[in-house]
Amino acid sequence: MLMDVSTEYVEGWAEELAALTGGLGHLFARPEPREVFADLVEGLLSDLGRKNGWTMAGRAGHATPHRIQKFLGEASWSADGLLAEVQAYVARELGDPGATLVLDDTQVIKKGDKSVGVAHQHCGTTGDVRNCQVMVMLTYAAARGHTFYGRRLYLPQSWTKDRERCRAAGVPDEVSFATKPQLGIAMLEGAVADGLPFSWVAADADYGKDPALRSWLHEQRIRYVLAVPVTLPVQGPPGKPYLPKVAAAGDLLHYAIVREQWERRSQGEGSKGQRSYDWAWFEVTLPGQMPADGFAHRLLIRRSTEKKQLAGGRVDFDYAYFLIHAPAADPVTEAVCRAGVRWKIEENNELAKQTTGLGQYQVRRWTSWHRHVTCAMLALAFLTVQRARHPDPQTEPDLPAQRAGLDPADEGKAQETAGSGAFR
Repeated sequence: MLMDVSTEYVEGWAEELAALTGGLGHLFARPEPREVFADLVEGLLSDLGRKNGWTMAGRAGHATPHRIQKFLGEASWSADGLLAEVQAYVARELGDPGATLVLDDTQVIKKGDKSVGVAHQHCGTTGDVRNCQVMVMLTYAAARGHTFYGRRLYLPQSWTKDRERCRAAGVPDEVSFATKPQLGIAMLEGAVADGLPFSWVAADADYGKDPALRSWLHEQRIRYVLAVPVTLPVQGPPGKPYLPKVAAAGDLLHYAIVREQWERRSQGEGSKGQRSYDWAWFEVTLPGQMPADGFAHRLLIRRSTEKKQLAGGRVDFDYAYFLIHAPAADPVTEAVCRAGVRWKIEENNELAKQTTGLGQYQVRRWTSWHRHVTCAMLALAFLTVQRARHPDPQTEPDLPAQRAGLDPADEGKAQETAGSGAFR
């Protein structure tokens, strides 16, 4: 974890943080916003229990939160300009051609109806529908660390259809409704345009089921492993006439159970040790959606290693489905590893909320929301970079297999099967 760093290394961080924020002074035309910017980022990285305008103002020695509120809401500076600097910092410090870009959304629970984008909508934090804001985030997961690279605020149609409400919250007139996968595509397009080095994209089923996102990735010839619902239309594998027809991802479970060709592999280290599952895979085609030239589609089925108590009181294995888009010669083991990398964005969401104040803002308008979230992204990126620069000498370096998400004992097996495109 990012915070697993010996205390003696923290002492030198103040100087590095000052150099980082000082180097971004060109974003602000006057000295006062430069000072408040440094105070705000330091406050977001501090050990304050709550990181709102009052607590951070008190820590910075301000009599009231007015200076921070003015900085976030009224001062003349660009949140997108700061975002570009954050992205350049992440690419410079963590850039890795083998990295994975991970898409997901996270929610912040809110009261009232004035905060930009707030609505009664699904809240992943609580698993139900409640009043919240939804932000779509893009994580850069590399060998040296993982942190946010992009952010978009999701505006439900109840907002975009009410232009008066949007104007009251400062939403630009040119901002129209976009689905969460469309916001994800926009961020991925930006990463490609920036020349950010990466090799895979991963996301959960809310994104994996979106055909437009998959089509864009096909056009760009990008490898992906996307969680998908059991209802995803697929065809395959070829079988005997009397066997059940395959029309959706869930239909392949019958073949996996009958063939009993599961292979146990780890998706990486978790809080309770290796996240091990049983896996089976099939070559499939997507009706009306071809892969890139030289690429193939495969469907991974992940099964829990033991039966569990599921919804409705049923006891069974827990299954999940992943669609792979990769060159036909690529080993499936690599996709298993990348599917585990998807959890890195959940770690970023949790850590940013707990440590750098990602969701602890007291702002309502479009501009101030983007400014606060981007400052929180900078704080998290700084923590990630410091952890990469100053590893704890008491912590053994990651083994290549652990970095890839494999059990160390399986590393040799993975090398043996590389290029086969199948489990052995």
